[in-house]
Amino acid sequence: MNESREYKPDIDAILAKRYDNGADYWTTPDKRLGKGGPFSTLSSVLLLLELGMDPADNLLKKVADLIFGCQREDGRFKLSPSGAIYPCHTINAANVLSNLGYSTDSRLEKTFKHLLEIQFIDGGWRCKKFSYGRGPETEFSNPGPTLTALNAFRFTDHINKNVALDRAVEFLLDHWEIRKPIGPCHYGMGTLFMQVEYPFLTYNLFYYVYVLSFYDRAKRDERFLEALQMLESKMVDGKIVVERTNSKLAKFDFCKKGEKSILGTERYLELKRNLNNQK
Repeated sequence: MNESREYKPDIDAILAKRYDNGADYWTTPDKRLGKGGPFSTLSSVLLLLELGMDPADNLLKKVADLIFGCQREDGRFKLSPSGAIYPCHTINAANVLSNLGYSTDSRLEKTFKHLLEIQFIDGGWRCKKFSYGRGPETEFSNPGPTLTALNAFRFTDHINKNVALDRAVEFLLDHWEIRKPIGPCHYGMGTLFMQVEYPFLTYNLFYYVYVLSFYDRAKRDERFLEALQMLESKMVDGKIVVERTNSKLAKFDFCKKGEKSILGTERYLELKRNLNNQK
């Protein structure tokens, strides 16, 4: 995607918020990179990239340096000054840096190695944080972080070569059948999941089929095709219509609720190209 004059007001609005959390680059004075909802450090980078900002832009390079500054020697990322380091923190950081073009950077390669080492028995990634208490459903991985991990891994040489990622794909395809909330953080596939959300900030139908479309293991699977059919049934005139977006993005032109999204449709067309290139 190339930066468009049409969306320059949206880009400018995001850039104007870079000090809103108390420090530069959308972070807080104590460097909490995930705080601020869609205008956190991590999410703001993804929004700017979605709007076509060049990853080589000096501002985005400085943010990448800021994120790498939170990396630990073993590859994990500590996104806040206190508290535990959870797999989702590392996954979110790796996803942003991969989208910025650092997937082959030696620093990030050790992060991918770490993620493969801690992959849970069911194929996904699981945080040992039980905000909803413990039950049979919490013995599964968390589907949301697993999907984001696969989005990060698609930029690497592991894609469609490493059976560990096929296991992660299978875990997510299984969730299409389970549908109920699973994992310690209770990710489900209910009404909200089935609404077409754009941009990709949470676990939802559009993000689900988009990421899985990169993986050969999913492309011909009936569960994936059923999810894709569900997405396509919601399109209008071959265009993605945004059913849900973060409330703080309501006034942004590129993702207006109830309207066709040009950039969202570009993501859909990319998905279709992935399927046409299937082996």
